[in-house]
Amino acid sequence: MRVTFHRLADHQWADVLIARDDGVVYRMHAGPVTAHAPHDLVHFTVEDALGMPDGIWGSIAGGVVFRSMTHVSGRRPPHAAERSAELIRANRDRLQRAELIGGFVERAAAVPDGDLDLDRLAAQQGADPLAVSDKAAVVRAVAALRAAQRTWAGLEVGAELTLTWPRHRRLAPLERKVRRRQQTLRRAS
Repeated sequence: MRVTFHRLADHQWADVLIARDDGVVYRMHAGPVTAHAPHDLVHFTVEDALGMPDGIWGSIAGGVVFRSMTHVSGRRPPHAAERSAELIRANRDRLQRAELIGGFVERAAAVPDGDLDLDRLAAQQGADPLAVSDKAAVVRAVAALRAAQRTWAGLEVGAELTLTWPRHRRLAPLERKVRRRQQTLRRAS
């Protein structure tokens, strides 16, 4: 999946262009632009560095369409909206965890190297303990995020940053049996 971040003038409303591997293209509204790395770029970088298939970007690659996304081109698969809603419901906890981890790594990246104590930061921030279970991976994610922040800060207005999300790192579709069971349970409620 190709993801393109546009560097507009500060305080303009930004968007991210997402070209999924199935040929469908979406535009995701991303908030106002500043010299700081956009929230979605932070998540892309952190989730990629940690190899997360079940975060925000792995979910989009797997077929999730968030409310902030609008269809641009390409033929959407049949029942794509229903499948997207099912994936979001089934993976809500993992998506929330990805938000927590992204925020934790972003806060860690703001701390100078010599002062970076992940245990202390996690205790201060009330962070998800799983975010610091593999400290070496978190340190790699911090380094990757700092590099992405430097790249973003160095972009001129009008430039683009295009990144590739690996095809193998996407949220797996729900199995039919699981979907049928969920539908049956909803009807019974």
